[in-house]
Amino acid sequence: MVPILLILLLAIVLFGVGFLWDVLWWIALAVLVIWLLGFFMRGSTAGGGRSRWYRW
Repeated sequence: MVPILLILLLAIVLFGVGFLWDVLWWIALAVLVIWLLGFFMRGSTAGGGRSRWYRW
């Protein structure tokens, strides 16, 4: 009975990690798109370009 419960627990954990991994990929993609938009839009700001919404 214990090995079956351990295998079930391992399957649940791996399913959760797989789901979380997929969600993290989508979040990383959204952050990359936002960063690229900010990078390309910084040249179009007036006043020397010091009014960026991020600091790097």
